[in-house]
Parts: sequence; structure tokens; C-alpha cells
Amino acid sequence: MEYILLIISAILVNNIVLTQFLGICPFLGVSTRISTSLGMGAAVIFVMALATLVTFLINQYILVPLNIAFLQTISYILVIAALVQMVEIILKKVSPPLYQALGLYLPLITTNCAVLGVAIMVIKRNFNLVESVLFAISMAIGFSLALVIFASIREQLEINDVPKGMKGVPIALITAGLLSLAFMGFAGLVK
Repeated sequence: MEYILLIISAILVNNIVLTQFLGICPFLGVSTRISTSLGMGAAVIFVMALATLVTFLINQYILVPLNIAFLQTISYILVIAALVQMVEIILKKVSPPLYQALGLYLPLITTNCAVLGVAIMVIKRNFNLVESVLFAISMAIGFSLALVIFASIREQLEINDVPKGMKGVPIALITAGLLSLAFMGFAGLVK
């Protein structure tokens, strides 16, 4: 039951983008098409899960025993950057159209504060390895869910009659704010 609450809390209640406001840059930049959002979501799930696993192990077996935990952020950024490079190479080989569609936003996963934030959160919350990876995957699924919902709304807005002054970025920001408020409604669901 504890794991189910952890999953629900990470996906809906504490959604990394819509309630904690981490990862806004790729959220706004990649969410113009559902297909691109799904690709970015899959890349973030992969990177966030692996980054959390590796950073947890580095923290537990290198940084803490050697009493160099002050290097936590720097080492985490290096791990995340290496994983993003790996995802970029894989995507370039496996799915060139998705690689082209993600463009600049794929390397932005390196600086995506959501990935770094989750890696730091699992240490601050004293999660064990299983809880850490489950939390990371759930947070990444929450990121992906927000991205896909927002992309579908933006696609619908393109075909609807939106006032001239609201087209593009203004309506996207208003929609993101409303979506965020909707997700904050889950706050009473789980503590």
C-alpha cells in the first residue's frame, strides 16, 4: 500500500511540473505536438530512472563513505549529462525523426532541473533503493502525463478560434496555469 501511495503522490499530487514547477522549459517547448511529447516523456522516464539509480548508488557507496557529500550536486550533474548523451546517441540511431523533432530540447534534459531535483529529493527523503527508483519513475510518468495533456490541449487550441492577441504563447501560459490548478486539486488525495 505504501508503494501505491508513493506512485499516486508522485504522479498526481506532487506532479514535478504542475505542482513543484520543475522542468518548465521542456514542458513549454516540446508540448506543441503529442508525438513529440510522448518521445520526450519516454526519454525523461529513461533518464530520470537511470539517473536516480546511479546517483543513489554513488551517494551511498562513494560520497557518504568518503565524507565528500558536498560533491553531490556536481556528481549528479555529470551522471545526468552522461545519460542524456547516451539517450541522444540511441535516439539518433533508433528514431531519427523523433531525434529531429526533439531538437534542442533533448540536450536540455541535461539541465532539466526536474531530473536533478528528483535525484536530490530521494536522498533528502531517505528513500531506499527500491523507493528511490519507483519514486523517480513515478515522477517521470507525472512529467510525461502533464506534457501529453498539455500538448493535446495545445493541438486542440490550434484548430479552435482563439482571439488574435491570445494566440501562441499567451494562451499556452494561461492553459498551463489552469492545468496546474487542476493538478493542485489532487492535493487532498494523499498527504
